[in-house]
Amino acid sequence: MRLVLAPEDLQRFQCIIGRRLGLQFEEARAAALADVLRGRVEASGQNCRRYLDRLDAESPREEFSALARELTVPETYFFRNIAQFRAFSEIVLPERTRDRRAGAPLRILSAGCASGEEAYSIAILVQEAALDPSREVSILGVDVNPAALEKARRARYSAWALRETPTERRRGWFHPEGRDIALADSISRSVRFEERNLADDDPGFWRAEAYDVIFCRNVIMYFAPAAARALIARITRSLAPGGYFFLGHAETLRGLSTDFDLRHTHGTFYYQRKEALEQKSGLFATRTTPRETGPIPGFLDAPETWINAIRRASERIQILTESSRQDAVSLVAPVAPGPRSDLEPVLELLRRERFSEALSMVQASPFDVARGADALLLRAVLLTHGGRLAEAEGACRTLLRMDELNAGAHYVLALCREGAGDCAGAADHGRMAADLDRTFAMPRLHLGLLARKAGDLDVARRELGQALDMLEREDPSRLLLFGGGFGRKTLIALCRAELVTMGGDL
Repeated sequence: MRLVLAPEDLQRFQCIIGRRLGLQFEEARAAALADVLRGRVEASGQNCRRYLDRLDAESPREEFSALARELTVPETYFFRNIAQFRAFSEIVLPERTRDRRAGAPLRILSAGCASGEEAYSIAILVQEAALDPSREVSILGVDVNPAALEKARRARYSAWALRETPTERRRGWFHPEGRDIALADSISRSVRFEERNLADDDPGFWRAEAYDVIFCRNVIMYFAPAAARALIARITRSLAPGGYFFLGHAETLRGLSTDFDLRHTHGTFYYQRKEALEQKSGLFATRTTPRETGPIPGFLDAPETWINAIRRASERIQILTESSRQDAVSLVAPVAPGPRSDLEPVLELLRRERFSEALSMVQASPFDVARGADALLLRAVLLTHGGRLAEAEGACRTLLRMDELNAGAHYVLALCREGAGDCAGAADHGRMAADLDRTFAMPRLHLGLLARKAGDLDVARRELGQALDMLEREDPSRLLLFGGGFGRKTLIALCRAELVTMGGDL
């Protein structure tokens, strides 16, 4: 007969799991959670109440290990999110190797390593980097699931686990062994695995500045908010100055920590502890790969720039042909909605291209920083329209310290960098804006124009083609905010004219 659970027993079980393992479960997973509880109660030979009392009071390690087997999802594969591994190989590994004193080991942690594919992917990249043989590299993988760790130590995988592994790497680091694919001994010996609960605050493990690089991907998305904040605090403490932190593709530090600077290279995002960036540059910035740091050839010699076109449009003092008084004026994503009563008059002035009056109203309004993200972005836009680019850039950087994932701020900052002659910086922030919001047309248009001025017609055609497609569907309020004084038809006509000039398809 199936064990019947009282609702309060399931709720208590969920609370214990959240407290001890950090895991939270949505309502849709309640049935699966109940099945796990039934199975463990029956295996214990006790009734539900006594089982939960023991679980709560004694926290038996063997029982939580058994629960971890059933409650965690060990599915992963080699070189998952390859862009992050490229950033690790081409940016992080060389930087941390240079920054470490001679003879100091390079220490890498794969937290929530599951069956080891992530940790072994790191080890392969380290060996391919051919570091100085005297440089010791320590790679540690930890997970709460003992069954996953047993598989990691065996270092035997199915072909499915190598589905994103390039052919050359398959040949170089793997070989068939029966029905499995075995990892080369030189790689399997280079990684240690330990059973650890990331929800535990173990001072002996989370030592200050213990690691140079930490991967903790697709873990905090399953954690309760309090457990996630506590884990991020421990990770922050255990990273060396200048250390790097990789989260999963769908995860962010927003609302969890302000101790990191966002990095953007290779079309992906990752983090670096603030101390090193502040000491080296004193600015919020995203470092780029070496090939991205030099000037874009030919662009500075171009007679026209998009920022100059925007400034001229701002001086026209005429009503936008595309905007109407019936257009919605809410600040849609990526801009968080602000107090409508505060921003509505400013947006109305912006709609009528009365930019100087709108800026005066924004500057005179008593917006406080805690709720003024919208106001900061409006101020940056209006300062850009008025050619006050240094002030606009300052407003953008202030906003990015509040919300580092604000695509609108990155786009405006790209315009400011273009106006300052920093075309590499303009392209970098434009790419960040485009990557942060895949539906945002204006960064694509700007990147296309930058590439055309640089003579990179393939990139220009690609970016302008994407911008053209997005502009057809772009929200009127975002066109109002970021269109530079141009309406939808004008921007579409601009993209089409540029594509025709370059021989692109429409």
